[in-house]
Amino acid sequence: MTTVHVRPDVAAAVAEGRPVVGLESTLISHGLPRPQNLEVAARLEAVVRAGGATPATVGIIKGRPIVGLDADELTALANADGVRKCGRRDIAIAVARGENGATTVAGTLALLRLAGVQVLATGGIGGVHRGAELTFDISADLVELAQSRAIIVCAGAKALLDLPRTVEVLETAGVPILGWRTDELPAFYSSASGLPVTARVETADDAARIAAVGWALGLNRGILVGVPPPAGQTLESGRIEAAVSVAL
Repeated sequence: MTTVHVRPDVAAAVAEGRPVVGLESTLISHGLPRPQNLEVAARLEAVVRAGGATPATVGIIKGRPIVGLDADELTALANADGVRKCGRRDIAIAVARGENGATTVAGTLALLRLAGVQVLATGGIGGVHRGAELTFDISADLVELAQSRAIIVCAGAKALLDLPRTVEVLETAGVPILGWRTDELPAFYSSASGLPVTARVETADDAARIAAVGWALGLNRGILVGVPPPAGQTLESGRIEAAVSVAL
């Protein structure tokens, strides 16, 4: 029987009720060039530890789904060629064929659920692509979030997406958007999107309480917490849109 391997320190933290933060791995295999990909992966885990939580980077190594890649496994994933990009639909293929796989937000949520981890941090989620009314190109991240008892902490959706339609789909799916000390959804590179959040939160306790109350009521939906980029590290919205338009 195929099972998900949970790194011992992650399993212990879950069992003892200590905080665990899941991390996706497509950033490592598909998002950044070498060697920066491994450097960033290590730094992300270090930031989680510094915050008092146990990091759990998710991935598939030679057909073995793992919640909590160790240092050697992170290195292997960062340097391997032909890594499969795994949403929920791709996990079984990678496992059955003994492949290396890097999990998207959707794939990470699916495996975190099996390990009992309910918090995921990432840069930005996928969403509704521009022109989706013709292509139906909508990220599986939104579907997975809608059926997960999990909190995703991120800087909103990726900037190249159709942000207003992404917000509409999240509303339709019953996923609340909480703004971390902000009244509008962050826009990945920018703190401003012009799109209002469902509610503003000032503390992690407030966000966690909203999630816990919803799940206790049987409202089994994910929670999106939008955290603006740090002051001094944002880009102006008009500049981002101009660059995206040229790229498209």
